[in-house]
Amino acid sequence: MSADVWMRGRGRQRGRSDGELALGVLWALWCWRLELVLLAVVVLAERGVASAMGDTVAMVCVAVVAAAGLLASQPRRLLLRWLYVARMRRAVGRAALDSGLAAHPWSVPRVLAACPVAAGDRVRVRVGRGRSLAELEARAEELAACLRAREVRVLRETANASEGTMLVVRRDPFEGVSPLRWPLVEAQEFSLWDPIALGVDEQGDALSVLLPERNVLMGGEPGAGKSAALSVLVAAAALDPSARLWLLDGKLVELAAWAPVAQRVVGTSGHEAIEVLREVQAEMDARYRELLARGLRKVGREDGLPLHLVVCDELAFYLSLPDRRERQHFTELLRDLVARGRAAGVIVCAATQKPGADVVPTALRDLFGFRVALRCNTPQASDTILGQGWASAGADASTIPGGQRGVGLLLTEGDRPVPFKGFYLDDDDVCAIAERAASKRADAWLAGAAADQRDNDVSGLGVTRRWRSRLSTNTMRTQARWSRSCSIAPRTSSSASALSARSARRGTAGGRSGCTARSTPSILRAASAAPSTQPSRSRTARC
Repeated sequence: MSADVWMRGRGRQRGRSDGELALGVLWALWCWRLELVLLAVVVLAERGVASAMGDTVAMVCVAVVAAAGLLASQPRRLLLRWLYVARMRRAVGRAALDSGLAAHPWSVPRVLAACPVAAGDRVRVRVGRGRSLAELEARAEELAACLRAREVRVLRETANASEGTMLVVRRDPFEGVSPLRWPLVEAQEFSLWDPIALGVDEQGDALSVLLPERNVLMGGEPGAGKSAALSVLVAAAALDPSARLWLLDGKLVELAAWAPVAQRVVGTSGHEAIEVLREVQAEMDARYRELLARGLRKVGREDGLPLHLVVCDELAFYLSLPDRRERQHFTELLRDLVARGRAAGVIVCAATQKPGADVVPTALRDLFGFRVALRCNTPQASDTILGQGWASAGADASTIPGGQRGVGLLLTEGDRPVPFKGFYLDDDDVCAIAERAASKRADAWLAGAAADQRDNDVSGLGVTRRWRSRLSTNTMRTQARWSRSCSIAPRTSSSASALSARSARRGTAGGRSGCTARSTPSILRAASAAPSTQPSRSRTARC
């Protein structure tokens, strides 16, 4: 009796093994279907030609046709893409089986598309019924080991829960990469309403941010590239002649080059920083009154109202002023701009090393919608910038190698932090953009003045002279305010020319501070080129 049971069990096992073997063979044939079809086409073509013209002629004909197809760029690219997708389909299927994600070959995730990227491979997958992408993400470590990759990341599609993108990271795309030049470095003009190219991600795609109705907080250890990332945003705003720039520079030198295109530039003076925030707050309140009069709820691109960009480098310096009243007043004003400025077209971009609660109040820090975390020393510091829990989820800025400056994580509203390498502007690029932007703004001012002159039909040489005098006076006043913040003597046009000459003799030793001196005479030269007749009501020059 027991022998019969044993024989029946062994027969069932043999039948199950035969079925699994047949299933495996069928799945292997299905995975290699493209290569088998191509091979069958070649063999059939060769046999057909051989039956009519002989084996030698058939082989020569097949070889010539194959060589012609491979030499043609479009068929070659198409064939290589098909073979690459087929190879990735087999690799993902084997990894799913080996990692235990799929119980049998027909339950592996289906590969919809695949393409090589800078970091490795990007695969678009779809899971079967009864499965979820969360299971795929839970097996990321096992999949990475099966695919011989550094790591595997799974991103779910928002519109379809069964589809997602699997990024197979095989290499560090930012390792050994030279600084990336900003694509708009040669642009003559730019609109702050358009997306700003901030850098490139791991897949080699450009990464852009849309600043209107957003605020940006940057953080990272010293030397990680905060000021360089901030300068890209400032450059984009400078190239927009209608945008208004308000600069607070705790290090005095990082934003000094942009003084000719800024409304106000403040150094280490807490009193002047508070004064600037009050001016922006007054502009914001006036903007809301104008929106109320127009029956609008927020500023739009078509409304013709300029955007205001408030840039604060070394935010921790201003939030740690020695005077407690100044410190509290600055915090309240900045929080008001971040909280209420969104609909009024006021954008705040701030950078600091670690925006901890002991330095940056959480009531202010939590209002920033966009976060940029450059290299940090600890996962806790990374979470302080991006938000609690991201380091444990894999988005940890402390894992960025120390030699990779400008590499960080970008967190936008509702998305997962994306690794990227920011664009870089050297001193020459900054000087060129600042001078070009100052010239554009002067031309726009002159065009507006000429339009007012035509409307009022006012002429007279005395008005022109008064207009030139006011433009020069406002330029000197802006330089004097910046000089007091930097504790240096105010620069007149002659001293600026002398400084430019000294900087030219030293080559590039002048740095960004020399750029300010060189850019100022260009504005005065633009003023001297004004028409002989000017309007009776002169606008205030913002140089």
